[in-house]
Parts: sequence; C-alpha cells; structure tokens
Amino acid sequence: MVPNLWLTEGGQSAVGALVDHIIFTHGAYPMAKQQADADGISIFEFLNRRLEQLRQTLRRDFPAQLTTGLHVYPDFHGNRSPRANPSLRGMICGLRLSASIDDLAILYLATIQAIAYQVRHIVEEMNRQGYQIKTLIACGGGLKNQVFLREHADITGCMLVLPREPEAVLLGAALLGAVAARAYPDIITAMKAMAAPGQQLTPATGEVRVYHDTKYRVYHQMYHDQLRYAEFMRSSE
Repeated sequence: MVPNLWLTEGGQSAVGALVDHIIFTHGAYPMAKQQADADGISIFEFLNRRLEQLRQTLRRDFPAQLTTGLHVYPDFHGNRSPRANPSLRGMICGLRLSASIDDLAILYLATIQAIAYQVRHIVEEMNRQGYQIKTLIACGGGLKNQVFLREHADITGCMLVLPREPEAVLLGAALLGAVAARAYPDIITAMKAMAAPGQQLTPATGEVRVYHDTKYRVYHQMYHDQLRYAEFMRSSE
C-alpha cells in the first residue's frame, strides 16, 4: 500500500497451489519427476518441454491447441474475484481413460489456461467499471515459467511487463529499507530509482486469439453449468 494511492484488489483463491495440486496428485507425477530429476531440471521445465514436443508430434500450429478437448474451471478453493463465491468448486471436462505423462502435461497446460481466463475475467470486470487496463506487470515465481507467462499474455490480450529485477519481494524489502534509512524521501521516489521494467511480452493475435476467445466461452459456461448442478441437487433435498 502506497500512501495517497488507491488499491483495487482482484485476487484468486489458488494459483500456485492449484498448479501444484494438479501436478502432484496426478498418477504420472512420480514418473515425470524421476525423468525431470534425471535431466537436472524442475518438473515445470520438464512439462513445458514435453508440451513443445507434443505440439511438434501432433502438428499443432501453437501449443495452446493441445487443450482443445480438455477444459478446467479453476475455483478448486472457491472464488475471490470477481464472483466472490466461496462455495464454487473446480471442474475438469474431457478426461480420458489414461494417465500418462503426456496427459499430465496437457492437464497442466489446461490448468494454467484456466487461471489466465480468470485473470482475463477480473480485468474485464474492472474495465467494465471504468478502468482501462491494457498492461499487466508480473512478479513472483511465475516469471520463471515461460508457458505461464505466454498463456497469460495471449489469453488476457494485455501486454505483459516483467520487472528488471525478478526477485520482486527482495526488491520491495530493499526499497522500504532505503526509505527507512532516508536514502530516499518517500516510496514513490525510491520506486523510480530502484525499480525498472524488463522484458515485455506482446499478446498473440489472429488464430491464437480466436482460439482463446472460444475457450473463454467454455470457462464461463462451466461456471453456469456448476450453478445448474447445484440447483438440481437442492431440488432433491
């Protein structure tokens, strides 16, 4: 919180925890983790690499097309924004009688997409109320995951700006320390001196945009379907 400025909160109930849950509870995780360790990379790097291999093998024009038949609704821990409904739950549509590493990779991608569709939903609701959000400044662990970043840029349609210093929490602590030590007179001045933008990701257009617009409709439909299921069950009580 910066004095004399407003903060509009649009949080999600689970992001990193949801991705971890999807990966770590999947039947193929032990095998995938073993292969990742053998290659000396993280499970996320391993799955990202697997997705690119699948894209080439299946001759998809872009990686997002791998989830054409698989859809995830991300409210496994209820919804904070913009629906503010803690009773909502996660949904997965399109599972097969298979639990291979390839299945895990595609489900992982569909989960990242679902999180990004919710970010798009939050941004659209804010813009509907008078904001004009066209750029997202990203920070945190997701900066290390190029698939996570690419899907968020393409799905939201916003320019994604990464900080020059990837360790944003440490930078924030240093910034506050500098103000406390009176190296700078206030937080705004310290921010201008110590923080700077780095890499920028431009959202894809054309066929990629059309694809995500379609899956975004599925995201909203899954929400309405969930409400309908709840209505059915209430009528049976």
